[in-house]
Amino acid sequence: MTKQRILIWYRQDLRVHDLLALDEAVQQQAEIVPVYCFDERNFGETSFGFPKTGSFRAQFLVESVTDLRSSLQKLGSNLIVRRGLPEEIIPAIAQQLNVDRVHYSQEATPEEKQVEKKLRKALSAQKIKVNTYWDATLYSPEDLPFEIKQTPELYTNFRKQVEKKAKINSAIPAPKKLPAIPEIEIGNIPRLAELCLETPKFDQRAVLKFKGGETEAIKRLQDYFWQSDCLREYKETRNGMLGANYSSKFSPWLAMGCISPRYINDQVIKYEAERVKNNSTYWLIFELIWRDFFRFIVAKHGNQVFKITGMQGLEIPWKEDWQRFDLWREGKTGYPLIDANMREIAATGFMSNRGRQNVASFLTKNLGINWMMGAEWFESLLVDYDVYSNWGNWNYTAGVGNDARGFRYFNIPKQTKDYDPQGEYIKHWLPELASLTGDKVREPWKLSQDEQKRYGVRLGVDYPHPVVDFFKSVKANEKIYQSVKN
Repeated sequence: MTKQRILIWYRQDLRVHDLLALDEAVQQQAEIVPVYCFDERNFGETSFGFPKTGSFRAQFLVESVTDLRSSLQKLGSNLIVRRGLPEEIIPAIAQQLNVDRVHYSQEATPEEKQVEKKLRKALSAQKIKVNTYWDATLYSPEDLPFEIKQTPELYTNFRKQVEKKAKINSAIPAPKKLPAIPEIEIGNIPRLAELCLETPKFDQRAVLKFKGGETEAIKRLQDYFWQSDCLREYKETRNGMLGANYSSKFSPWLAMGCISPRYINDQVIKYEAERVKNNSTYWLIFELIWRDFFRFIVAKHGNQVFKITGMQGLEIPWKEDWQRFDLWREGKTGYPLIDANMREIAATGFMSNRGRQNVASFLTKNLGINWMMGAEWFESLLVDYDVYSNWGNWNYTAGVGNDARGFRYFNIPKQTKDYDPQGEYIKHWLPELASLTGDKVREPWKLSQDEQKRYGVRLGVDYPHPVVDFFKSVKANEKIYQSVKN
């Protein structure tokens, strides 16, 4: 009996451990053909004209694909790399190599599902079977205590139900060995210049030098959990903004599928057995469940998540004020916490979770600007861009998502005092304010003329005046929101 030949189409799952599509092919003792396709649509522009995949994420992707090829080569296999449309390239390779079956990890967003549909149609015409796997979450759809269409709208309800009634499977170990691939041109991994992108310069002020790939993902976990022993204090430090270890920073590797959430869960269980079990170890899983929640919510709501009216279908008259939007994205709003965070993301492709909540709130609740402009700016810049978490969070922050509490905003002056009391983070990213003391740096608009001279900071010259009055702008935007909501 001849062996089956199975093509593994790699997507946002760039790893060899805990990958159902690969493991099932291994279990069947099949000949395995791993393929990755650089989809040209991902390197176009967003609807507002930003690069869809900016330099930071593109570099991380290239590094991740390079590492995957290296891992496969060490196991005796290799990775075929192509550029173009997967729904055309995969069937062409399948036909060339007489493939019996194609395995891939399914996505839940409309654009990606459309690609899958076209691919299945092309493969069906060639009488090639397809197996798909849901492989990016802690909880599998079949283990949920509800259908995806019945996913609870509020995170707390979702979390309580899955914690009580669903189980998290253990991660599947990486294979020890893989068969060699058939004779074929393996193809080159493109350089950034070939993708019409510049290689980003590493900014020394960055929290971490993110490097793509499964090898780096596991190294980061080993360091954060076991060498630096940071997990025991994760809950206390996770709202930080400065430094490498205030949070796990696993998100870029999770977004690209370089590390499995189930593998992280296994390591937390091991840590709890060998080191300590406390609120912090629980809280890391709590955050991973948030990630699951957004994926299932997007699967439930589909295209609605990517419409200006959001999941709630609210017709809010958002502004498209490019002048103020540019002040926001360039970090020139006159609110130091906002500006520091926006300069960090522009320089490094990363921003803390606390920072993301604050800047998104400011754009929507103070400037009243179309939240989709912010979501697309994040999509372009973030090294850890995850379509589900990004768009789910922006829906939520804009007040058009699955949050029953209506108009919620972040009190930026209070947030600054709570999370950067001495202004260390602000000074790190806004050197023009470095001479100011803690209370002054948080609210420089309160400086008198004498203080401006004393500290050498000229408002409106060295640092801008606030673009809006904070509380007046909140009230004005709340009035607009309530008129639509009611």
